[in-house]
Amino acid sequence: MSAEAVGMYMPAVVTLDDVAAMNSADPNGHRYETSPEGVLSVMPPPDSEHATIASRLFAWLIMAGWPAEQVLQAVGVRISGPNGDGGRIPDLSVWRKPPGRSVWAAVTEIALVVEIVSPGSEAMDSVTKVREYASAGIPQYWVVDRDGAQTVILHRLGGDGSYEEHAKMPLAWLLQSSPADHLDQSF
Repeated sequence: MSAEAVGMYMPAVVTLDDVAAMNSADPNGHRYETSPEGVLSVMPPPDSEHATIASRLFAWLIMAGWPAEQVLQAVGVRISGPNGDGGRIPDLSVWRKPPGRSVWAAVTEIALVVEIVSPGSEAMDSVTKVREYASAGIPQYWVVDRDGAQTVILHRLGGDGSYEEHAKMPLAWLLQSSPADHLDQSF
């Protein structure tokens, strides 16, 4: 479909309801997200390596005692900004208590969001989402790179409201540690 054809059918302002409808209607598994400024992003469907990384992190957290209803994959979160709300779909999110049933959950009870870098999402995951998740007040944000070591960068929210790189390690090292070494497990 041409850009002209897409433009004919796109609303002037894309709302979170529009983004939710786009996500549910996509037959190919793309994820549609929007920034608080209204920038629409189309994320590629996860491949098998992406799914394996998410599953390993999920199992690691569950085996350490996090309740399954508080460790969620691909749940939409509402990211509020000064001019409106955006919606992001982190690959994995860890909650202090289960979120209410909603397409776009509020970030108030999130302890951690994790993004696994996919081809084409490097800048989004390493720059844009770092800024957005920090401004939303999410205490921790981890980025898993798809390099040979599957390097995990652990960001913690600093006193100035921005993320500070707390640690950087191969995924295999992280999975040999306890989540309690990296997360406040008050759930």
